[in-house]
Amino acid sequence: MKVNRAVPDAADRLIRLALKEDIGAGDITARCLVSPGTRARAVIRARAPGVIAGMSVARQVFRTVDRSVRFKPLVRDGSRVRAGRVLAEVSGPARSLLAAERTALNFLQHLSGIASLTRRYADALKGSGVKILDTRKTTPGWRALEKAAVSAGGGRNHRMGLYDGILVKRNYLRAAGISSQSERSEQLALLVRSARNHPRMLIEVEARSLEEVQTAIEAGVPVIMLDNMSLSEIRKAVAMARLAGRRRPRLEVSGGVDLKRLGRIASTGVDYISAGALTHSAPALDIHMELKK
Repeated sequence: MKVNRAVPDAADRLIRLALKEDIGAGDITARCLVSPGTRARAVIRARAPGVIAGMSVARQVFRTVDRSVRFKPLVRDGSRVRAGRVLAEVSGPARSLLAAERTALNFLQHLSGIASLTRRYADALKGSGVKILDTRKTTPGWRALEKAAVSAGGGRNHRMGLYDGILVKRNYLRAAGISSQSERSEQLALLVRSARNHPRMLIEVEARSLEEVQTAIEAGVPVIMLDNMSLSEIRKAVAMARLAGRRRPRLEVSGGVDLKRLGRIASTGVDYISAGALTHSAPALDIHMELKK
């Protein structure tokens, strides 16, 4: 995945938009109370335990507001912290610290929330050999940052978008006018053969029934997504895949995934579990900034 290289560009666009939204024509309160020459120092602290992500983004927010601000990170992305842990020290013009505070914390809280939830999923799968994957169910414009936060939490990134992987879902088959199993089998086999010229390209097919799983196996599809299947169906799909021998496809479970069900899904012998909740339902981690006298 090219997530890390995409983060600075995505962050720059979002930061400028967020600062414009928050500051507008200027911080009226600071103008009334804080003289232009006042300098300040502050600490950014976690109020709850969790996993940190977005430290470089938070730094970028302060530096965008004022290049003279000094931002000293005390933890790295991926660090597990306790409540009360100081994450960074910030110093510079008081007006600049106040102007950047809310935007920096918004990024840091949201991304750390994703990393924290992902770590809970990853910990629940520890020792099983099953990897937790994210999805494209991300906040519009935030995908590179949110997927980087998933990585910081110990998860793996699925494809970044429609452009860097093939995932054949039911709507694509319907749009192509493919309805019968024989047509499906023929098209999947053709797709697999044509994709051999691009060995690094992800090729995955969604299957909603065991019949569709068998069709994908026979076509030589390397990754099959088991969509909203019961545990019994998943176990049967795993057994079917093992019968393929050296052509055994990797299996990904998607749909109906939560922490309570995670262990039971992993016990079936699949390779991956994907969860949109990592990015669309992660609660923000409580983080605040405190100015020092």
